[in-house]
Amino acid sequence: MNSTTRAVRHLLVLPDRDAAEEAAEEAAERFPLPEEPQLVRDALAGEDDAEDAQWLVVLEDPDSALDPGALDALADEYGGWREDA
Repeated sequence: MNSTTRAVRHLLVLPDRDAAEEAAEEAAERFPLPEEPQLVRDALAGEDDAEDAQWLVVLEDPDSALDPGALDALADEYGGWREDA
């Protein structure tokens, strides 16, 4: 495979499920996503309390076409941040 693009998985790390659900809906409206965003609960290391969980919105970006700055702005709107996985 001689492609110069590499697949990226963006994670929007958000403080709660409501924010994650809203951000996922907004991402699906704003960006040309190849598939629906996935929601994943991410318990913080060593924490058993569900209140200490973060929520991830997983965005597949097989062609590295999504603008990281726009994704950062979206995550920020919902009190979170973006990471690449």
